[in-house]
Amino acid sequence: MNAAPDDVIIVGGGHNGLVAAAYLARAGRRVTVLEARGALGGAVAGDRIFSGVDARLSRFSYLVSLLPQTIVDELGLDIELRSRPVRSYTPVGDGGVLVSRDAAEVSVLDERLHAFATVLEPTLTQPLPRAADLRARLDPELWVALVERPIGSLIESSTPDDAVRGALLTDALIGTFSYAHDPSLRQNRCFLYHVIGNGTGEWRVPVGGMGAVADKLVRAATRAGASLETHAPVTAIEPSETGSTTVRLADGQARSADHVLVNCGPAVLDRLVGTPSPPPVGSQLKINMLLRRLPRLRSRLDPEIGFAGTLHLGQGYARLQQAYEVATAGRIPDPLPCEVYCHTLTDRSILGPELRDRGYHTLTLFGLHTPIDLFRADPDGTRELALQAALRALQDALAEPLEDCLAVDGSGQPCLEVMTPLDIEAELNMPGGHIFHGDLDWPWLPDDLRPTSPAERWGVATRYPGILWCGSGARRGGAVSGLGGHNAAMAILEAG
Repeated sequence: MNAAPDDVIIVGGGHNGLVAAAYLARAGRRVTVLEARGALGGAVAGDRIFSGVDARLSRFSYLVSLLPQTIVDELGLDIELRSRPVRSYTPVGDGGVLVSRDAAEVSVLDERLHAFATVLEPTLTQPLPRAADLRARLDPELWVALVERPIGSLIESSTPDDAVRGALLTDALIGTFSYAHDPSLRQNRCFLYHVIGNGTGEWRVPVGGMGAVADKLVRAATRAGASLETHAPVTAIEPSETGSTTVRLADGQARSADHVLVNCGPAVLDRLVGTPSPPPVGSQLKINMLLRRLPRLRSRLDPEIGFAGTLHLGQGYARLQQAYEVATAGRIPDPLPCEVYCHTLTDRSILGPELRDRGYHTLTLFGLHTPIDLFRADPDGTRELALQAALRALQDALAEPLEDCLAVDGSGQPCLEVMTPLDIEAELNMPGGHIFHGDLDWPWLPDDLRPTSPAERWGVATRYPGILWCGSGARRGGAVSGLGGHNAAMAILEAG
């Protein structure tokens, strides 16, 4: 039996789907969100992941930069994002490179990037600008170096320091299997998204954890009148050249709507419409830890300073290239280039009162150059290899064994969770375990493209009538931004 038609069906209850639902329901549209899992929020959801331990962590995401204040204000989201006192620390020998939040430019590139971001960031919640219009407003040399040539040349000309070069390059590699001089420029696009958030590129800590962001979005969508359904996996989508689109669910229901918004990866949409495509290549390792106390650093820097920002480990410029070559040859780089940060040095609220009183802390480790294909033949064995390679990178920076500091769960097991690209693929239905759903796009229109519909103007058009992107598959997708959801909603409202 078919249900009455909706105005909009949103497939996937992640943060972008919730943003779209809130905007559209507030505008009076009948909106239903269909989420396959038992909880909303997708990669942004928070949970007590260690048995018997009162600590609420995000298993998949960690910091916020790209979420525009415009979305926060328009949806009335009571979200607090705190600045970290330290930007980054890179151990080098017995010392290292420490960058405070208010430090002057780390490299001559910083000021130029800030000017670039100031122009570009406000356009993210507007119809797509044209490349030529942006070029006319921006530093022409930086445009060429960032948009037309591999970013390696820009980084190398900006500083001679290997550690500073490496810290810059990591912004081009997070979640993307690439290298400094990759002619595809996928690394350039990844870098751009990491440095334009709110015009500053600052990555801030969500108070209450990422789960708090998800909770506030659920409240906003519910308050607006959207229907949010969990345990509702979609098995097929049937586009129509004329009339509404049909969505089929695993329980046999068929729903129809004037518009279907897809908050899942392009490879998922292709499967749902019956034209399967190869998955993208996810390339990251996420390790969540709970510690009884922060470990001492080999450099003797106060751990509350060293772990307060982004701790870069094995991420020198030369080492990142070596690690890419090792991974390309089919092996886990060891030690693994990774970065670590401590949420609880900025926000203690994700811990229960007893853990706060006892001085516990969380650590989040994000490893690079771990493409999904390395894990397919032996998922468990390779997960262990990747874990040990990541822990070796961390241990190299410590003056004491990490295991002496790890907390244990209710069963006496170390509070340590490892998520490989295969695990992310399985848990979140992200093909290839790619956290951006695929290579990122430039957040503007090519000069030779003339949009013919609101969906094209907002960068959310698919090749199927009546179906729009509303997640990381949108032209301005990737990371925790809400942009895909906002822009899909704006396209529908503009269409009338």
